[in-house]
Amino acid sequence: MANPAQVTGAPEPVKAATGAFLTPLFTDRRVAAVLGLGFAQGIPFLLVYATQSAWLVQAKVPLATIGLMSELTIAYKLKFLWAPFLDRHDAPLLGRWLGRRRGWIVATQILVALALAGVAFGDPAQWLAWTVAFSLALGVAGATQDVVIDGWRITAAPPEQQALMSSWSEIGYRVGNLAAGAGALYLSDAYGWRAAYLCMAALMAPGTIAALLAPEPPAPETPAAGGFVETVWAPIRDLLARLGPLAIPVLALVAGFRMPGYVSNAMAIPLFKTLGYSNTDIATVTKLFGFWIALGGTFLASAIIPRIGMMASLLIGTVTASASHLALAYLAWHGGHGGAAFWTFALTVGIDGFAYAFASIVLITYMSRLSATAHAASQYALLTSLCALPGSLLAGFSGFVIEWTGFAWFFVGTSLIGVPVALLCLLVARRHGPMDAPGSAT
Repeated sequence: MANPAQVTGAPEPVKAATGAFLTPLFTDRRVAAVLGLGFAQGIPFLLVYATQSAWLVQAKVPLATIGLMSELTIAYKLKFLWAPFLDRHDAPLLGRWLGRRRGWIVATQILVALALAGVAFGDPAQWLAWTVAFSLALGVAGATQDVVIDGWRITAAPPEQQALMSSWSEIGYRVGNLAAGAGALYLSDAYGWRAAYLCMAALMAPGTIAALLAPEPPAPETPAAGGFVETVWAPIRDLLARLGPLAIPVLALVAGFRMPGYVSNAMAIPLFKTLGYSNTDIATVTKLFGFWIALGGTFLASAIIPRIGMMASLLIGTVTASASHLALAYLAWHGGHGGAAFWTFALTVGIDGFAYAFASIVLITYMSRLSATAHAASQYALLTSLCALPGSLLAGFSGFVIEWTGFAWFFVGTSLIGVPVALLCLLVARRHGPMDAPGSAT
């Protein structure tokens, strides 16, 4: 009898990897839930960051101001300050009904929807302060939602399943990005920005349904009561103790890993708009076409991590993600023609998107393994804040840099930021070993 792999033409390892990836979506309630929760996580960030920059360009807000407004995502870098309180306390009213993790998830989703509605009724061309205020509120609500969903994901599954959970969470996140990116841009062209943002507020509903259907993990052991400083410091102290002598290089690696991407992303859509591409073109390439490209990067990362080890995956991720910015530099040099060079646009953005998705899954899995169950929300929030803060601070000056260097040399520069990060990754891997993350066994 013929081997089934020979009949279908698919190698057995590929079929096995595909089955191991897809089957849990239909057999494990946690995986289905994390897909919906990831969708909710994918909505807020773009609407206070990249997608909103298209609205700001259209409203003729100066480029330097747009760069500075990327700092409205500051809550995503500071969320570690309030994350420990979310590990310790239940959400008002909802916590008693849904449990600690799910109660906070639903509460933050309600706040995200209200903030989106607030942004919708603003007009940055006439009253920029209104847009700034509600965008800041949106950032706080979205960052807090990230904290509680990540805390749920880490405590709902054991460490060996975190790559799978991270991958499905990232797929949901990408679908949410598709809605907040392509969906919002298409709607803005057809019906205006107010309708686009109100629709995004309504799209928080599937995430709420996922939260209601998700299993509530066992309540974490509540640490002894302490003041604000002790509450914030306790998870940091635990993380540093588990990392030991590798604490500084590991935390530096986390801080630098996505720095090139944060700086680059701040000016990607302004580049596309400057080259003459319409909102519809941008949505089609970055979100519709880009979604499938990112899905490929996500699947590849989930398959590679168990096979080559965590540190080797990190090295590949940081090198490819940084080098992919050279594609954006090429686009800046050769992708103009009033938006006519569509396939140059699609190819270069696809290269960048694939590398970004791969690197994201690798980093998410690494940070999840570094987080202890008792401090899941706190430590993962600390690591993601550390990951976001340096790049986001630099991104605030990106508009000024481009006014001096131009877009092409700007993206060459962001790719070179990845060189010292790759060297740091090699250092950590050499001192710890190539297969496991420090502290993953704890």
